[in-house]
Amino acid sequence: AAAAGHLGVVRSLLDHGASVNQTTLTNSTPLRAACFDGHLEIVRYLVGERGADLEVANRHGHTCLMISCYKGHREIARYLLEKGADVNRRSVKGNTALHDCAESGSLEILQLLLRSKARMEKDGYGMTPLLAASVTGHTNIVEYLIQGGLQQEEEEVAGNQNGTCASGGSHQRCGSAGRETPQGCEEEGRERCCASASSQDEQQVPNVFCTREAAVEALELLGATFVDKKRDLLGAHKYWRRAMELRYEGGQYLPKPEPRQLVLAYDYSREVSSLEELEALITDPDEMRMQALLIRERILGPSHPDTSYYIRYRGAVYADSGNFERCINLWKYALDMQQGNLEPLSPMTASSFLSFAELFSYVLQDRSKGTLATHLGFSDLMGVLSKGVREVERALVHGKDPVVDSAQFTKTLAIILHLVFLLEKVECTPEQEHQKRQTIYRLLKCSPRAKNGFTPLHMAVDKDTTTVGRYPVGKFPSLHVVNLLLECGADPDSRDYDNNTPLHVAARNNCPLIMSALMEAGAHMDATNAFKQTAYELLDEKLLTKSMMQPFNYITLQCLAARALDKHKIPYKGFIPEELEAFIELH
Repeated sequence: AAAAGHLGVVRSLLDHGASVNQTTLTNSTPLRAACFDGHLEIVRYLVGERGADLEVANRHGHTCLMISCYKGHREIARYLLEKGADVNRRSVKGNTALHDCAESGSLEILQLLLRSKARMEKDGYGMTPLLAASVTGHTNIVEYLIQGGLQQEEEEVAGNQNGTCASGGSHQRCGSAGRETPQGCEEEGRERCCASASSQDEQQVPNVFCTREAAVEALELLGATFVDKKRDLLGAHKYWRRAMELRYEGGQYLPKPEPRQLVLAYDYSREVSSLEELEALITDPDEMRMQALLIRERILGPSHPDTSYYIRYRGAVYADSGNFERCINLWKYALDMQQGNLEPLSPMTASSFLSFAELFSYVLQDRSKGTLATHLGFSDLMGVLSKGVREVERALVHGKDPVVDSAQFTKTLAIILHLVFLLEKVECTPEQEHQKRQTIYRLLKCSPRAKNGFTPLHMAVDKDTTTVGRYPVGKFPSLHVVNLLLECGADPDSRDYDNNTPLHVAARNNCPLIMSALMEAGAHMDATNAFKQTAYELLDEKLLTKSMMQPFNYITLQCLAARALDKHKIPYKGFIPEELEAFIELH
């Protein structure tokens, strides 16, 4: 009711005993819902008349003030501040309401927050509100913070030289050093300065102290945003020129850090360091795009999601134009970055693996039709497959629970199986074949489990494994993948959470050839699941398949004896070797 704007319904529900601070599964309150959708009257009613708690945050730590700022609801933000909302409250990822204003482009609300003594602080990624505005491309916020900040820096320098207070107001530092907010006057003159400040117009916004280095980085990052997000190369060049001029301003050059090494994915580009080099970029759009990636990685760092996101975006643009080699190099670099900085089984990393599988499938299909000359070798696929197995290993080392994280495990294992499927379309030497099998053995040794307790072998015989993304990659059940897994040590009698073996799953999917391969590898046709069903019994409605199967060719006298013991409830535990006990339980 609060989200829909029905004030009368909200009143009635509260009158009949509803809790004003009741939360949803994501810990969102009615007040937060009203703030999200901009219903000022409901906000006033919930807070003013019902005493709703302003500071109840959702599961991400986002408060009512934060969401009001992000959605651009100025009057709601003003009201919450009047009622004492914490202007410097931090979310789980460390951002404040100022960050939300910067990301949404709400300059008026940002000024309102600054008047309420909001502090310019870094979030969990090391981002200031100034950098947040640059990333999202809100030039109004960037210009306001830079122009006001640099002017304040000049006044402070002049004031320090004269031994006087520059402006009499409090300054806020938005520089990359992230130091504490300095005061604009010496201790002995504090009372005089504060008195002067209090007599000024109430609507005056405090100046924001911004270092030259912070302004330079903000302009450079804004230029990168213009390249990749706004697709405006001339606009990007304009901001980069301003940043370069600022680097050389006053005869004191602010140098860029030297790269540790040049990167193949960036075509071994290095950042420009002079106005002459910058002007030369205007004739080389491709080099400008590499500059944007270099700048973003330097300023945001490899752990920020935008860094790897735009590397992948640029790779996708190359793929769309048919330059698959540049795409693969960029995506590999982004994947290495993600695995080095994100937690195991991150959705972003899974997305990278899926993009690789879809790209490889597309290239191999078109090459087989003779319409694509791009060379896709064993090393390309093998490199990604090895990284996929490494992701599973990382997850298990970090204590990821296959039951709790079954969705992530399922998707990752499915993509790995699709990569194995695609590898069979690529010619390889005996040494490469050995490397492939070693990698698959590494996977099986981890004993990973997907949804329902499926092993990789269960998934290889299940048609649901086919659907892994928007575009087709491999087709499952896959006899070749099954054979390869069996050859690398997969257990044909492994069980899922319902005690189904891969043979049971193959029977449900009507795959006689795969069932024969499993039985040839030692799978027991008469093994029962949790519902006392054998794989053969699951074929009741598949008469054609049933006629092709000859289960008695794979049933031994030992199997018949084990089933007889179970059928007649003959006690056997403690009377026979443990190995035989396990064999009987299998049946």
